[in-house]
Amino acid sequence: MLPSGTYNVRYEQSMAIFRTRAQWILLALFLIALFTVPLYGSRYILSLISMIGITIIAVEGLGILTGYSGQLSVGQAAFVGVGAYTSVICMQRFEMPFLLAILCAGLASGLIGIIFGLAAVRIKGFYLAMTTLAAQFILGWCFLHLRSWTGGTEGLFVKPATIGPLVFASAQSKYYLVMVITVIMIFFAKNLMRTRLGRALVAIRDNDLAAEVMGIDLLLYKLIAFFICCFFAGVAGTLYAEYVEFVNPVQYTLEDSILYVGMLIVGGMGSIMGPIFGVIFMKLLNEGALYLTPILTDMVPALGGAIFSALSTAVYAIVIILFLVFEPKGINYRWTIFKNQYRLYPFAY
Repeated sequence: MLPSGTYNVRYEQSMAIFRTRAQWILLALFLIALFTVPLYGSRYILSLISMIGITIIAVEGLGILTGYSGQLSVGQAAFVGVGAYTSVICMQRFEMPFLLAILCAGLASGLIGIIFGLAAVRIKGFYLAMTTLAAQFILGWCFLHLRSWTGGTEGLFVKPATIGPLVFASAQSKYYLVMVITVIMIFFAKNLMRTRLGRALVAIRDNDLAAEVMGIDLLLYKLIAFFICCFFAGVAGTLYAEYVEFVNPVQYTLEDSILYVGMLIVGGMGSIMGPIFGVIFMKLLNEGALYLTPILTDMVPALGGAIFSALSTAVYAIVIILFLVFEPKGINYRWTIFKNQYRLYPFAY
């Protein structure tokens, strides 16, 4: 839908992501603001925005699998871990450059995702969730026990990434690295869903039997969806490992996988903006809970700090429940309503 009084006169205009001059100006202003944050932002702000960007990549992949193709996964954190370990091993054992290592990490996560996704052609819903849950535990066991490769409980320290003469060692340089790759991955996801592949995935999500009758190969497209989902997870894992400079099995738990699903629910499934809204909302909510925890502990010392230490987890659970009950379509649905009302102005309907 275009703003009132704006019309498309060419087919290319109707297919464009940004259709009006105002949208291009807003995009330019947003990118300028995003990439100038290191000039005035503190280390805390840079870390928060970087973690948001990394998480957006992981949740975008899950959104393609769950929101667009209808396949539920509760093992996304394990595939993020595969990407992290693969990239570290490629760079430190095989001395690969960073760009090749991040590609190998994505491919390794995608190929492992295909292995666990082979069951997707015959099962779905709760049973598929159990399959991906098995992936979470199996891969977690591998991270812990393949000590010669993963370091076991001691983990692995990560050297700063380098691209040619550029060394990403400071918080500012890592921020730029994360933001550039995040923007590229979002742009890739947006355009991917506008292709024949994206339309096939939506058809499978809406009615897999009808999609098969129309000639869509369910096995092929479901495996592609799993590959793309896990590829995004591998890229996110590489960036996370580079940012924190350390990988350990406790960083990729079932709790993180469930949290990714919760972010997707809060943001809204079946859209590219949904995961972005969900990640930003939940991350800021977590920061607010962490800020309130010591204040509440001082206000009510009789209860002790143990109760308030779990405040962020409780808030997560409550928020997800509230969204499931009152707004199951997520924040993106409300954003869509707002955009439509703005574009129809001054008309009431």
